[in-house]
Amino acid sequence: MHSYGVPRLAFINKLDRPGADPARVVGQLRSKLKLNAAPVALPIGLEADHAGVVDLVRRVALTFEGAAGETVVEGPVPPSMVAAVDAARLALVEAVADADDATAEVYLAGGDVSPETLAAGVRRATLALALVPVFMGSAFKNRGVQHLLDGVAAYLPAPGDVANVGLDLDADEAPTPLPSTPSAPLVALAFKLEEGRFGQLTYVRVYSGTLRKGDVIMNAATRKKVKVPRLVRMHAADMVDIQAAAAGDIVALFGVDCASGDTFTDGKGPRVALTSMNVPDPVMSLAVSPTTREGAGNFGKALARFQKEDPTFRVATDGETGQTLISGMGELHLEIYVERMKREYGCTVDVGRPRVNYREAVTARADFDHLHRKQSGGQGQYARVVGYIEPLSADDPGGPGAGGLEFARETVGNAIPASFLPAVDKGFREAAATGALTGHPVDGVRFALTDGAAHAVDSSELAFKIAATAAFRDAYMRAKPVVLEPVMAVEVRAPLEFQGAVVGDLNRRKGVVGAAEADGDDAVLSAAVPLSAMFGYSTTLRSMTQGKGEFSMAYSRHAPLPADAQAELAAAHRGRRSGGDK
Repeated sequence: MHSYGVPRLAFINKLDRPGADPARVVGQLRSKLKLNAAPVALPIGLEADHAGVVDLVRRVALTFEGAAGETVVEGPVPPSMVAAVDAARLALVEAVADADDATAEVYLAGGDVSPETLAAGVRRATLALALVPVFMGSAFKNRGVQHLLDGVAAYLPAPGDVANVGLDLDADEAPTPLPSTPSAPLVALAFKLEEGRFGQLTYVRVYSGTLRKGDVIMNAATRKKVKVPRLVRMHAADMVDIQAAAAGDIVALFGVDCASGDTFTDGKGPRVALTSMNVPDPVMSLAVSPTTREGAGNFGKALARFQKEDPTFRVATDGETGQTLISGMGELHLEIYVERMKREYGCTVDVGRPRVNYREAVTARADFDHLHRKQSGGQGQYARVVGYIEPLSADDPGGPGAGGLEFARETVGNAIPASFLPAVDKGFREAAATGALTGHPVDGVRFALTDGAAHAVDSSELAFKIAATAAFRDAYMRAKPVVLEPVMAVEVRAPLEFQGAVVGDLNRRKGVVGAAEADGDDAVLSAAVPLSAMFGYSTTLRSMTQGKGEFSMAYSRHAPLPADAQAELAAAHRGRRSGGDK
């Protein structure tokens, strides 16, 4: 949310459960997520006594009646809560005043901040990303949900309040404003795919223009044109057929083949693409194959569909073994897809041992000067490239390997014609796709071209591509390469009595335990652990905590492997290569 600049609300759920402590959760929002969280509600009772919430902005008690709590009843604040509500509302006013100048003027003038003034200040501060209003309740019993929905309408931006920008693909991805008006050219983003009873269901958010049933729209990425046969508005699992959707609407299409993150236009304006979410690289792979020959067809269909649905799920073929590799964000992520193949497609698969997606990186600068010359009758090949490779950013907080790949032209004059530079870039990237140490991709490296030479007759794009590939490989081993492994941010929650055993196990897995805090009768531990040491951890944790421990895991960064492990991987890679040569 921080990186995308999206205003947000927070909802503290399950206040009817034993151990509910909304004040602690608000503190965690501030300390762990670094949010200026300000409660706009106060619970009326907790755990078994939870009956509703107090709206602090309006000083109104909200209780919920009916079998499902669907009837909202407004009333005065309970007398026993008046002092607590006054203190909580004053804290809310002060938090809003700190984030909004207009509210601060009223507050500092000593006047009472009216509900209308306070609500307007909360909205302005939320839109400015300076405040996160916190709502509370119990979603299961439908308590506080209505208050939250009112907050969405009151405090979050309407489509017209947001300045959306697309990238013009025909103008070198120049930023293009997207007016949120029905009369503008159509720009819509496919953000979610789902397999429905009538085929693929594509959820679309219309950013600009109007999308109509029967329209012919164009996929900006593939330039493929498709007709919209059916347009529906979703209400949970129910569908309502509609004829058109205007800017700001979220609807679903049937019969449109695309991938998650594709942009659609009507072809009347620029070929615009919307930037989708940043998708992290997979950290783990499994080799999979159908157990029966009859299941091969469904196996391919399942993989194709899963790739469209989930941009973090990748499929590739191992060049050495010919095996199909599925890659994702962790062990559980891939296990779910293996199970879905069996449940949804009737295709059982054999699963190989999990593989960690290592990377390689350089840690020093190395110069190159490579001449590619070949003459075998007829037109020959000639290309010379001079330059250096170096770590992309030695002081990058992500460490070695952070930052991707970068091609830099630092040539003076016309030593290498501009038409050959894309070939040099392509050759460098192809060489970096396979590192010399272990065969894993190289990341976090800059390939700088400082000089070179071309021949009027014999130079070609192919010659410069070959020269760049050879130059990178020649300089790579002199740039002190290292192997990087994915390190995961792990949070473990277990009873305090098992804290010592959990910490000892994490240390044996080469984890670095950071924060450790008590939460009631539980210990909450944060640690950074290599992914390669986390396979099967859920079973181990349950065993050592009598089934009471749980953990969550997310990718954190890639970090250099210890020297002995790096040497072992490199030796295994050399063995595979020599075996393949035979």
